[in-house]
Amino acid sequence: MSTPTNEPTRDLEDGIDSPARQPRSSVPSFLFISFVLFMLMSGRGDEYAATRDIYVNGLQSLNHQLSNFTAWLNGTESNFTLPLQDPNTTPLVAAFISTGHEVDPKHESYYSNMTGFWHGDLQPHNLTALNATEQISPWRHLSEQFILPTNLSAIPDLLGPWNWTRSNKLTLNVGDKLVSLNESQSSQANNIAIIHGKLDLSDPKSSEEMRLDFEGIHVLSTGSVYAYAECTGHGIDMRHLPALVPDAYRNESARAVESEMKVRITKLKEKIDSGVFEEPSSTDDNPKTKCSFKLFAQLDRSGVTKEQMEELESEFDEPTGISTVRAPELALEGVLLSQDCGILYEIKHAVGVQTQKLYGKITTYSGFATLVNFFLLVLFRRQAGQSSSAAGLSRVSRYTFLVQSLIDSVSFVGHVTIAIIADGRSSLSALAPAGLACLLFVYEAQFAILIGLIQAPEDAPAPQPAAPAPPAPAAPTDSDGPTPGAPPPPAQAAPPAPTPTPAQERPTFLRFLWTHIRTDPAARIWLTMSLCLIFVSRIVIALSLPVLFLAALHAFMWTSQVYRSTRRARSSGLSAEYLVGTTLCRLFFAGYFLGCPKNIFDIEPRSWIHGVALFMLAQVLVIVLQEHVDPAFFLPQRVAPAQSYDYHPPLPVPDTESPDQSLGDCAICMDAIVVDPQLRHAPSSSADAGGSEKGGAGGIGIGLGMRFGMGVGRTGLFGRAAGGGRKTYSLAPCHHLFHTECLERWLAIKNICPQCRRALPPL
Repeated sequence: MSTPTNEPTRDLEDGIDSPARQPRSSVPSFLFISFVLFMLMSGRGDEYAATRDIYVNGLQSLNHQLSNFTAWLNGTESNFTLPLQDPNTTPLVAAFISTGHEVDPKHESYYSNMTGFWHGDLQPHNLTALNATEQISPWRHLSEQFILPTNLSAIPDLLGPWNWTRSNKLTLNVGDKLVSLNESQSSQANNIAIIHGKLDLSDPKSSEEMRLDFEGIHVLSTGSVYAYAECTGHGIDMRHLPALVPDAYRNESARAVESEMKVRITKLKEKIDSGVFEEPSSTDDNPKTKCSFKLFAQLDRSGVTKEQMEELESEFDEPTGISTVRAPELALEGVLLSQDCGILYEIKHAVGVQTQKLYGKITTYSGFATLVNFFLLVLFRRQAGQSSSAAGLSRVSRYTFLVQSLIDSVSFVGHVTIAIIADGRSSLSALAPAGLACLLFVYEAQFAILIGLIQAPEDAPAPQPAAPAPPAPAAPTDSDGPTPGAPPPPAQAAPPAPTPTPAQERPTFLRFLWTHIRTDPAARIWLTMSLCLIFVSRIVIALSLPVLFLAALHAFMWTSQVYRSTRRARSSGLSAEYLVGTTLCRLFFAGYFLGCPKNIFDIEPRSWIHGVALFMLAQVLVIVLQEHVDPAFFLPQRVAPAQSYDYHPPLPVPDTESPDQSLGDCAICMDAIVVDPQLRHAPSSSADAGGSEKGGAGGIGIGLGMRFGMGVGRTGLFGRAAGGGRKTYSLAPCHHLFHTECLERWLAIKNICPQCRRALPPL
């Protein structure tokens, strides 16, 4: 017999009428997709027109600059003039590094491609206030001549909030592009390259960085670099670059700048025509400065010939598998100075990793990361299958899986970032571990929410019995006459007219959304995952916080499980395979990024990562011992919370002469709980002697007041609960009686009483 859709159904567990269950809609998925699209596309319509105007204005400016620069090169009338350089700059730079020297190509050579990521140390020098050591240096008089044109009163306003004297680390992101000129223009067409990129100065006492954009010229034959650097957002006029290079390479540099400007104008036109614009980077959070810098750098000489170097770099660009000479170290020395601010930084041994070599490391790492994440996924699925019942879910800690889901969300964002940085064939390999990390994040978050739903009744207060309704007054009968002298009874009031039900107001969208989130578990799952992704995305953007954040997540991943097993006096049910395998796989990522000095993110190793690994392994050992020894084995007996509820307290048996030899009816199957035949004819003396003390299978004689009492079994340091064999009855804390087998089957589904819905301890 089917139930009509509009007719309420009856809840067999609660015994009350409940509305018919509606089919699950796709509202949670729709809201989640709408939320993601809103986060990705919000404000794009208004920004598109403004961004296009910026590109169009930039194109007009570049065309105007190119026309003036070309006219100057050809010797015709032009508004452009090459700026003159301070004659004190070159001697001051020469006091720190030696530039502009060619080498014998048969014995030595320079790297011709500087594209890659560089990092090195800085030594700051305040030229306006030299210290005692700098006062006796050989370049002191050169610095005094260099800062003569400097306006000392304007320096504080130019410097900005950044602490320049504390900067001791340098990071460079360099793009090196060889410019091809027409054969009729220069015989040294392959000797000039245009470089550009970003330069970051870091402060050891702050997570912020001072970022500068730079444009420069790389002379391949001498391995020298000449560049201008400005704060991000300030434009750099490429036409001024030839003024930095020596006179012998000035004409070739000017032609290279002209060719590069033409290429950029062509690309800018293509972007405007196609309508594809790059989103401008947000620099509001970075410190600002008005100081203008010049960068002079010199590559270190390599001990290989020019022919061997060309073969090596060709293999880097297009790998063929041939055997080449071992790659020498890519390093440079340099000087970064600002005349208007009186600052000089000495760059000491900056080491670079070429982009193609870095992409090879990314591909290798992505392969190992994919295998590790696959093992994590297999281990989790096997453990989730073992703990899928309500009894299994009540033993594990939800926070253990929430912590792992946070770790995997960080892993997902990090691997996507690696794929964006790679921007090539290696980016596809980085997406594989990112996809597996996303699956792990979703599965673990859903599993943690499922555990929370199962364990929710544990801390819920016991339901209070309903207050009895007041008795209704007895109606007078016809046989009773009116009392003499009593006033006549009041006339019975007419029943009130039924008031029309007001039309239900249509809820607002926000109210509907809030109600839907509160009532639909799927909506809560999607909302939780969205908030976690947003939170993790903001965390990863920071520079120093992710390291401490991830270290804390790894260190305390198993702590909540140890606490729950100890508090509940029950083992976790987690297999040793899952515990050991998951810990080792998690330590692979933590050890690589925080313990390996040559990781792909160039994160400096932390010595405390070894302590984190030992702490994680110690927690795994404790959980295994809790499974095989005792949940509170590491606590003293007087402190250990080793109390568990006894479902088999001694109960009085019926009279032997009574025809009903049962303890009552089971609240689940409604059948009688028959007394064990061994207990029916037991003498009372035996019951009093053994049952009242042991409470085992032979204990039967206790007072009626203990019928609904609670038996508590005590465990020792390495002991087991006292008591006899298995009994056919089980008495819950709410005083409802069941068959032991019936209660076991019920607790495998839910851990609440089927009668009063009170939370039940494990059986």
